[in-house]
Amino acid sequence: MLGNAGLTDGVVKELDRALQDHELVKVAARVGDRASRDTALGDLALRTSSEIVQRIGHVGLFYRRRAELAKILLPD
Repeated sequence: MLGNAGLTDGVVKELDRALQDHELVKVAARVGDRASRDTALGDLALRTSSEIVQRIGHVGLFYRRRAELAKILLPD
């Protein structure tokens, strides 16, 4: 969630980690007006090398393909 502090390094780091784990992550941006939210979400996408695939209101949905695909180990 982006709050009053805006886009901080901690937010970028946490989204980067979440995208590594899940590929698809929702982020709520409760900052200023619509233009400020668009700017903050766009900057967040750039800094995490992700894409905004959907935006509804103050929530952006970010996607970044995982570098290595998870492998499922089946028991013998």
